Amino acid sequence: MTNPATGSIADQKPEVSLSADEARRIALRAQGLLGAPDRRGGVRGVLRHLGAVQLDTISVLARSHELIPYARLGAVGRTAVESAYWSDTHAFEYWSHAACVLPIEEWPHFAFRRRAYRARPHWHHELPPGAYEKVVAQLRAEGPLTATELGGAKNGGLWWDWSATKVAVERALTYGEVVCVERRGWKRVYDLAERAVPEALLHDDLDDAECLRRLVRLAGQSLGVGTRADLADYHRLKGEQVSAVIADSGLVPVKVAGWDKAAWADPEALATTPRGRHRTTLLSPFDSLIWDRARTERIFGFSHRLEAYVPRPKRVYGYFAMPLLSGGRLLGRVDPAREGTTLVARQVSLDTPKAVAPMAEALREAAGWVGCDAVRIERVNRPELAAPLAAAVR
Repeated sequence: MTNPATGSIADQKPEVSLSADEARRIALRAQGLLGAPDRRGGVRGVLRHLGAVQLDTISVLARSHELIPYARLGAVGRTAVESAYWSDTHAFEYWSHAACVLPIEEWPHFAFRRRAYRARPHWHHELPPGAYEKVVAQLRAEGPLTATELGGAKNGGLWWDWSATKVAVERALTYGEVVCVERRGWKRVYDLAERAVPEALLHDDLDDAECLRRLVRLAGQSLGVGTRADLADYHRLKGEQVSAVIADSGLVPVKVAGWDKAAWADPEALATTPRGRHRTTLLSPFDSLIWDRARTERIFGFSHRLEAYVPRPKRVYGYFAMPLLSGGRLLGRVDPAREGTTLVARQVSLDTPKAVAPMAEALREAAGWVGCDAVRIERVNRPELAAPLAAAVR
């Protein structure tokens, strides 16, 4: 790293120059995938470190919010993951990058988003008089409930045909009057925020600028280094919101070789050279290391797209292709499935023969984690690597 000290943060002139490789390693360490894992901090440490863990309905090996700590800590117990998120008022679910588990101490910093939801019109979701008040009163009287327990989530039609009860409780969640305190059978369990959020945190006192400064700084810490678009995407802010607060966020402007956009870095990430053990693992497509396609291509030279919602004949890599991370690089991907106690690699795509051994290692470890005692390889993009991979997983 070089330090030409060519300008101030306010001037947005880079103070540090990074090579593309340095930026990649900084990003890996910031995401908890380079260096010794924080086993003492456990799942809660991962959540605090990342700032947001995305939720998704798809479950192949496991759900995404389980796969994310697994990628960093190894075979952590799946029940322990749920307990770490939802017990002792440690986290809440809200709209960040998408629907995410968030550290409870960040509740005040989403005040700007709660205010925005309260101010916006609710197209296509009109409520009959009294429906909102009824849901809040029922939660106050009966305690935590699912939408079904509140009176039903659907009107009986298509999945988006929500009942008035579901619309009301989701509106209360976006407003911050209600909070999701856990997932039960993948259903949200709602309770009043006044009961679920610690009193010291239960306020909307921070103005929008203070909220945005905090979230931009958090995004910088979680990414290590990123462009304005990277920082905005992490908690789904607008680019102009990032621009308005970046100079006061505590992040420092940097120049990254090969990046055609201005970038900023967490000063703590620049203080020491990233070193340590690289994790070999399969990544959820919703992992924050790779959830931004443009950033993933820029840092790793790896193009990845979730194909779960692509028609089967048009899929290239498979329904839930999970990228393989090894040695700090993305070396391929696999579309996994489970058949009884066998983990099935429906489609394996390897970029190089050197990916055979790490893919086998990652498949064996993942199989053990989800209770499988065998791995079966079905298809490999490079036929000459099929036999070596099958032998390696055995």
